[in-house]
Amino acid sequence: MSDDAYLSLKDIDAGYGRTRVLEGIDLMIGKGEFVALLGASGCGKTTLLRTIAGFALPSAGSIRVGGRDVTRLPPDKRGMAMVFQSYALWPHMTAARNIGYGLRLKGWRREAIAARVAEMEALLGLGGLGGRKPSELSGGQRQRVALGRALAVDPDILLLDEPLSNLDARIRLTVRHEIRALQQRLGITTIHVTHDREEAMVMADRIVILDKGRIAQLGTPEAIYTRPASAFVAAFMGAENVVPLDAACSGHRVDIAAGPLNRAAGLMLDRPAPPSGRLEARFRSERLELRRLDVQSAADGGAIELIGRVEAVVYPGGEWRHTVRIGDGSVLVDCPEALPPGSDVLVRVPASGLFLFAAPADGPAGASPSAADENSPARERLTA
Repeated sequence: MSDDAYLSLKDIDAGYGRTRVLEGIDLMIGKGEFVALLGASGCGKTTLLRTIAGFALPSAGSIRVGGRDVTRLPPDKRGMAMVFQSYALWPHMTAARNIGYGLRLKGWRREAIAARVAEMEALLGLGGLGGRKPSELSGGQRQRVALGRALAVDPDILLLDEPLSNLDARIRLTVRHEIRALQQRLGITTIHVTHDREEAMVMADRIVILDKGRIAQLGTPEAIYTRPASAFVAAFMGAENVVPLDAACSGHRVDIAAGPLNRAAGLMLDRPAPPSGRLEARFRSERLELRRLDVQSAADGGAIELIGRVEAVVYPGGEWRHTVRIGDGSVLVDCPEALPPGSDVLVRVPASGLFLFAAPADGPAGASPSAADENSPARERLTA
């Protein structure tokens, strides 16, 4: 973190009544940076945004903008503007009057307000819609009006509280790229709350993943996607498949012992390996290889091979998605070819797509061998 960050949060604690929501939040955001706050419901991301905006006061810590302490200032004195999830447009006002609402509160003259509103309408593609009321606008148009109202007051920081969640999927894809392009053109510092992983990935310069009121990881989209710092982050970023493995680890080397669910393997990772012992292996559904168990293959030092049975097959588009039972758990595997349910299969996971973490004390919530697995002749042939 840089000491000359434009927005600085230091040791922030916040909550409601006796319920603590945020704990020890340290965050530095540069001027003109787009940062996404990402996490599941209840993780504290909206509380963090509201604390930055001034709608919630921290019980500890400080917030500084451009070196100025704004921790106890009211929202209208912080130089920020917020776009709410519901848009919060006045239903009895036209789009133009909604856009100019903040300027009227600031005491701008009517002519200046009209000129600024016209500028916002042109910027956001709302030409000819200024006379309509919110009920006469589409979801995407209402979102633009709310954004125009926030930008009209020329804020130092733009805060977005899940502003795309009320749009249908097709419009959401378009609008998120429009917001990102606009933010880059204006160079405005932006903080965006979302629970949508893909939305955060395509819009943000950096992502803050929150878990139970703490920062679980902070980094670029690529860094968080390819180098998750914990099993929680890996799962949240799509590596929801999990199996337990036993391994001896040293440096970047991982030697995985053969078991009833897997073949022995030696891997070289591009990151330091976890401690030796029981590991939690996580991986995504894509970039895997699925083959029938009776198809012979040589051991591959660049991958692990897991033994399972196909339970179900669906076609979500692009490739066939298989639910593969491995021990007492199951994983999802995408494959160009559909293998019928009941097929004994081998799931090959390349080292580049594998995330290994020390297993929790109570054991990983993944596959574990069953008696049927241990006694399976097919498994005996493979792991011998």
